[in-house]
Amino acid sequence: MKAKKNIALVAHDNRKKDLIEWIEWNVNILLKHDITCTGTTGNLVEKAIRHGLAKTHMPHDFMIQKLRSGPLGGDQQLGAMITEGKIDFVIFFWDPMEPHPHDVDVKALLRIAVLYNIPIACNRSTADFMISSPLLEQEYTPIVKDYSEYLRRDLA
Repeated sequence: MKAKKNIALVAHDNRKKDLIEWIEWNVNILLKHDITCTGTTGNLVEKAIRHGLAKTHMPHDFMIQKLRSGPLGGDQQLGAMITEGKIDFVIFFWDPMEPHPHDVDVKALLRIAVLYNIPIACNRSTADFMISSPLLEQEYTPIVKDYSEYLRRDLA
């Protein structure tokens, strides 16, 4: 990971307000990094960042990449980006109290993040710890488990 991180921001509908509040609180930190979002979260994040910048300005190289909505494949797109090394960490405010039509996609995204040793925050407290870590502003090399033995296993 480079010092400038690729941060994914995702929120289920009932948690979007919480994520936007968190973003407005941390806007100056987030502006130093690239942001990727799923679906409508991306539009809300962009508005929140612009709102949080009332007294400052948006850096010319700041970008928000917007993927599809989670239920329409955005979670899978994000998972693919993790496998390709294009995401450094994930803030995913998911709603544990509501069933979602794409629960299997959410589970797959969480699994991929763990498999590739990508830091993932699923609540505000963890997001606060991650964004305030000194590692956020530094280069960092996560240790990724070697799965070559798994790939060479005899299936017969």
